[in-house]
Amino acid sequence: MCENCSCGEANTEQTLQEKVRDTIEAIRDSLKSHGGDVELVGIDADNTVKVRLQGACQGCPGAAMTMKMGIERILKEKVPEIKEVVAVD
Repeated sequence: MCENCSCGEANTEQTLQEKVRDTIEAIRDSLKSHGGDVELVGIDADNTVKVRLQGACQGCPGAAMTMKMGIERILKEKVPEIKEVVAVD
């Protein structure tokens, strides 16, 4: 182990991408139970998370509510750095 950089120490800090991915994985079962799913497309430089709704969620009239009151709310709660969550096609 290097004394200057601590390269031998375990890195327990998760990246923003890892936090978002883990949170999406945690809520995925709930979406799947209703025939839907969500895919992480990416995270912009301003911390806007882009997701793609799939399955029953795609084209569902309640998808906007699922996005804002479900996915976005939970992501912001678990990963406060997130600015917003938007759905992409």
